[in-house]
Amino acid sequence: MEQLDFYKSLLDEISDGVYFVNRDRVITYWNKSAEELSGYTGEEVIGRRCSDNILVHIDDQGTSLCLTGCPLAAMMEDAVPREAHVFMKHKNGHRVPVYVRVKPLRDENDNIIGGVETFSDDSFEVALKDRVSDLERKSLIDGLTGVGNRRFADITLSTRLNELKRYGWPFGVIFIDIDDFKKVNDTYGHNIGDEVLRVLTRTTAGIIREPETSIFRWGGEEFLVIATNCDAEKLFALAERLRLLAANSSVAKEAGMLRVTISSGVTVAQTLDDAEKIIARADALLYQAKKAGKNCCRIDSK
Repeated sequence: MEQLDFYKSLLDEISDGVYFVNRDRVITYWNKSAEELSGYTGEEVIGRRCSDNILVHIDDQGTSLCLTGCPLAAMMEDAVPREAHVFMKHKNGHRVPVYVRVKPLRDENDNIIGGVETFSDDSFEVALKDRVSDLERKSLIDGLTGVGNRRFADITLSTRLNELKRYGWPFGVIFIDIDDFKKVNDTYGHNIGDEVLRVLTRTTAGIIREPETSIFRWGGEEFLVIATNCDAEKLFALAERLRLLAANSSVAKEAGMLRVTISSGVTVAQTLDDAEKIIARADALLYQAKKAGKNCCRIDSK
């Protein structure tokens, strides 16, 4: 028992989340980093089956993996270790991008008796924290959501336009608006409204792994994504993934979970554009998405 406690104490010191399951996929161990990354304590999950959909893993297309396509379940069948990039649902409701690795646990006769899964934070936010100084955060980061503010967006947009004109480096923008946000504030109050903004930015920032693609809070419930080195097809696909993940996120309130959706205007920058033109074009496309029924994306080249 002392040796087992020693190994558990070692696992509690590593930064990756680690949990063990038995052959029936019942969780038998849950380390401290798993608690920090997921929001769930060991007491809340130990003794439950991972197939109970606790973490509600989905891929970037919004497909549930806990019920279909689970790497851990597949590993139990063929004993082949697996790795995957997935989106875990935090206890607070937002989506967290994680890199998972699963391996079998065997007894002395080499029979599979369970599995171990490790998962680590896979978000661009981790890299952002390493790159942005405290001074830059105060002047360029939105205090509520933790993403770039309007000033940061203006600077980035100006830089990308100069690169397009001088070197021909392509980029595009996705102008995002939370659907019916005023109704959320009026119905549930500004505290819930603020949490909706935080959940949205945590979720959307999670899918943006490229260092030259960033999301900014443009103002109120509006956000701007600036993506480099992408054509119209890739830009629209990114907008759709962001929309799907937002629709699969939620905010806890007294009466249950609140779900919100987003609409987007998507456009690729042209050589004759200035900042005002590209934003106006994206805003007009966003208006089209709203008129089409909301929870959708519109692009000028589709």
